[in-house]
Amino acid sequence: MSFQAYLDNIQKKTGKTPADFKKLAEKKGFLKKGKLVESVKAGEIVQWLKDDFELGHGHAMALFALFKGMKKEGD
Repeated sequence: MSFQAYLDNIQKKTGKTPADFKKLAEKKGFLKKGKLVESVKAGEIVQWLKDDFELGHGHAMALFALFKGMKKEGD
């Protein structure tokens, strides 16, 4: 599955876009000015996404990669 397919599936499941998740992550303190806070670990974000949005591990890691800047929409 392509990275973009993960993002598309997340949006279908939750109704939220990657931009929506970035805003939510900012509110949670995981991102600051669009950048991942250095002390935040992948596990914290994965657990939040699993608990609050019932995302699987792979989908949660896709959002983490997006937050970290490792991947971009359209990849």
